[in-house]
Amino acid sequence: MIANRQLCIGLSLSATWMKGHGWRHPDSGVEKMDSIDYYIDLAKLAEKAKLDFLFRADYLYISPQMLGDSANFGSPDPTVMFAAIARETERIGLVTTVSTTFNPPYVVARQLQSLHWLSNGRAGWNIVTSIEGADNFGDSPMPSPEIRYARAREFTDVVRELWASFPREAILVDRESGTFSEPNHVTPIHHSGEFFQVKGPLTMPAHASGTIPLFQAGASDIGRDFASSVADAIFAAMPDLESGVELRKDLRRRAEEHGRNPNGIKILPGLYFFLADTREEAQLLFEAANAHLSTERRHAALKSVLGVDLSSYELNDRVTVNMLPDPNQPVRSRTHAELLRKYIMNYQPTVAEVLARPEVIGSAHWVSVGTVEDVLEDILQRFDAGAIDGFIALPGGSERSLEIFFEELMPQLVDRGAFRSEYTGSTLREHLQI
Repeated sequence: MIANRQLCIGLSLSATWMKGHGWRHPDSGVEKMDSIDYYIDLAKLAEKAKLDFLFRADYLYISPQMLGDSANFGSPDPTVMFAAIARETERIGLVTTVSTTFNPPYVVARQLQSLHWLSNGRAGWNIVTSIEGADNFGDSPMPSPEIRYARAREFTDVVRELWASFPREAILVDRESGTFSEPNHVTPIHHSGEFFQVKGPLTMPAHASGTIPLFQAGASDIGRDFASSVADAIFAAMPDLESGVELRKDLRRRAEEHGRNPNGIKILPGLYFFLADTREEAQLLFEAANAHLSTERRHAALKSVLGVDLSSYELNDRVTVNMLPDPNQPVRSRTHAELLRKYIMNYQPTVAEVLARPEVIGSAHWVSVGTVEDVLEDILQRFDAGAIDGFIALPGGSERSLEIFFEELMPQLVDRGAFRSEYTGSTLREHLQI
């Protein structure tokens, strides 16, 4: 263990433990998913364990995979969810997801600053450019990644300028002089750019805790460059240790090139874990979570991710580089495509191995299956190898897996000196040490 270095840990508020057919179990609690009380209870468990933050992804469209046999109905607005959770918690950070492709920056700046105030300095913004959903916002097709990220850069600049346009110092509350605020400190931004025209200033002052921390999830080349230029924490896709070491080193190098302190960026992959009392039980949970993904579904997902159709090959046939399509062809996610391409180039796996990859059956998250000791060692191995600064917990298999995480795994991380036993601050910036 590296001395004085501790993990940064968040919890996803998506019910990942109900993936597949897990929701069909009589004790799954699936009926509670449409109640805010359910998520408030989870938030309180996470705060009791002193986690750094809660995280919620967002979807601006309904895909076929979200309906039918999946315990999913898309997504409520995460910022609204966190506004409710803010009133029931005191210290844990609240990282909401907002797209820069389909929203106006003034509205987003105001909503996020409002959540920051409601939570007393605990808001965080997960910046996404979205990969689908254009049909719900007009008749234009989905912009290219280059345009989405160019828009995201300008969007983020505008939001930060708006936050700075009404500084906390403008509020004086001087009863004797009768001066509540200093008008000269509140200034328009007069932004005129390629995508946005925004006068400003924002309608509310900055919070005393400082600016809102920024999260970003891009791991493609263009995504890495954007993330390393603005993000305080990166929700990274890294299915194996090697990809994690490479990604963390590359992002830190890029941050330095952008004139930033590379130690100021946290690399936080999603950790999709299946915990049970025995390895055999954990493996059964993992298999059950993916049992709904037939071979046909996996082939369809692979074609969407990588643009290659392997359905005519046998499961034990090797997948080689010459079978891969042009890397510049359009795919659903460049991040997943590049991760899978590298895996095939390095290992020449079988078709069956490719169809079992996290990029195909999930969201390219790091998957860990086993007992508390197994998952604990997996975490510490990656931490010591410099592949991660922490993780976002994605419990899998059952609510029991979630319970074991809080009741057994988190206390062991504390005992190993890898995580705090008590909060040392009350804001998200303090938790992230930025």
